Amino acid sequence: QVQLVESGGGLVQAGGSLRLSCAASGGTFSEYHMGWFRQAPGKEREFVAAITWSGGMTYYADSVKGRFTISRDNAKNTVYLQMNSLKAGDTAVYYCAARWRGSKTVEYAYWGQGTQVTVSS
Repeated sequence: QVQLVESGGGLVQAGGSLRLSCAASGGTFSEYHMGWFRQAPGKEREFVAAITWSGGMTYYADSVKGRFTISRDNAKNTVYLQMNSLKAGDTAVYYCAARWRGSKTVEYAYWGQGTQVTVSS
């Protein structure tokens, strides 16, 4: 069972930056693909970014491409989301999630509790 704990959220002005971290425990971190998702008030949860188990491939939602960067440090069991040029529309609760690399499904099985990001305009 993998446990995920996000940190790094907060209040930032539009145009500013934040770096989210997600610390994993309870499993072999390097065996998991990792993703970031977000959910704004009144909206469904949406995909933000993902990174493969080795860090060799990354994927982004069009809305964050060029502004956000996902990375991981397998030695520290941590995945990061560097968010630059933040906009009011990025305001949401951000969740990290893990999916075992051998899974036959694209669903993420493990989720963190979320961290709030608020961007003031």
